[in-house]
Amino acid sequence: MRVEVSRYMCLPGQATAYYIGYTKILEARQHAMAELGVQFDLKEFHNLLLGNGAMPLDIFDQVITGFIQSRVEGG
Repeated sequence: MRVEVSRYMCLPGQATAYYIGYTKILEARQHAMAELGVQFDLKEFHNLLLGNGAMPLDIFDQVITGFIQSRVEGG
């Protein structure tokens, strides 16, 4: 517990950045699920995110939007 408290005290931005990324991924997944319905594939979604590596949030949004559009247009 002390190690975690020390980490948050020394690097508060790291925890904030982690949580923002976490919530963005959850929001993107919910959005993709709502748009794609039964066509949504969680494994494919995770492969998309992991395969693209670390990216800025604006690029992340573009990747997710392109993923959804390609599935809607491609059937």
